[in-house]
Amino acid sequence: MSTPAPERVAVVGAGMVGLACAWYLQEHGVDVTVMERDDVAAGSSWGNAGWLTPAIATPLPEPAVLRYGLRAVLSPGSPVYVPPTTDPRLLRFLAGFARNCTMPRWRRAMDALVPLNAGALDAFARIEAGLPERTRPADQFLAAYRTPRERETLLQEIEHIRAAGQDVEFDLLDGDQARSQEPALSAGITAAIRLRGQRFLDPAPFVHALADDVVARGGTLVREQHVDDVTTTTDGVTVGGRTFDAVVLATGARLGTLARRFGVRRLVQAGRGYSFTVKVDQLPQGPVYFPAQRVACSPARGRLRVAGMMEFRPVDAAPDPRRIRALVDAASQLLDGADLEHREDEWVGARPCTVDGLPLVGRSADPRVFVAGGHGMWGIALGPVTGRLLAEQIATGRPPAALAPLDPLR
Repeated sequence: MSTPAPERVAVVGAGMVGLACAWYLQEHGVDVTVMERDDVAAGSSWGNAGWLTPAIATPLPEPAVLRYGLRAVLSPGSPVYVPPTTDPRLLRFLAGFARNCTMPRWRRAMDALVPLNAGALDAFARIEAGLPERTRPADQFLAAYRTPRERETLLQEIEHIRAAGQDVEFDLLDGDQARSQEPALSAGITAAIRLRGQRFLDPAPFVHALADDVVARGGTLVREQHVDDVTTTTDGVTVGGRTFDAVVLATGARLGTLARRFGVRRLVQAGRGYSFTVKVDQLPQGPVYFPAQRVACSPARGRLRVAGMMEFRPVDAAPDPRRIRALVDAASQLLDGADLEHREDEWVGARPCTVDGLPLVGRSADPRVFVAGGHGMWGIALGPVTGRLLAEQIATGRPPAALAPLDPLR
């Protein structure tokens, strides 16, 4: 079924993914209206680490996840936490996720991410050219470890990434070399990997600036608009009491609520992450990652944002203070001079995760309803490039080849 190129499109969701799609739709001359149930960047766009690191943007389901074991994932102190549950939907997601934690499936998913990673930074460059907020070069991006043996996991992953056709430039450092670069690293760090060619940003100001630019370019932004239903008729698509030619569903971890009726059966599970900001004696120049503990740090407005954890719980579940404590305990062994007991900006956000680790981007079973979500931990990094590709599909009716593996109906 073919439809005319849409002139008026609604985008439901004002996070990075939805706003980037709206911005690129405007590049095609489309009139956009963005609707958000809360406020701009109110979901997982607000308090995450803000890494633009396509070099290590990989599928979340990987063999290493299974090495945690059942006892570990049931512990609130574990980097990956699954609370005891009888929720059949969550159990179904976890079973599917586990099936994808094999090397053959990881490789297939990685093959799909390579073209997205290749275009990620260019998609940002086009957007940020007119913004007051900018991305910053992460020349000092460090992955730090307590032992050289811990480092082998990421080195092996880098080899797999390279085998998939994606280049990764890096240097190996010992603990002293790493501390000479970032004095905030504790004496317990004895090995590191320095990644080259990456970038980072402060997510909330950047996404707000993007929203302002969408409005300045003629778009409409409607805050506190709860979109509980999307109805298609012969006249178009009704969203929030208004009629449009098409709609993009970019509602993060709530994606399945609206998308299911349009043939999207893939589960989207909230993989919640936590963060806070602290003062440090010597603020790192760029992002610092502790992969073994899954702790991510980035400078943000003169403070250090400490983020991490993966918690499979409902989107609206109350924050679990044990998870903040686990993040504090991990960071206390890895950082020097961080005032971890005087935290600000404590936050929990729900990353939208899929069982195969690939986003859901493209047309639904209805040719006027499109989906953009399921980016997992990479919504900030890959939001603009998937927004550019989806905008092209919506405006031209021709899906780019890079979107084929991300088909929401797969």
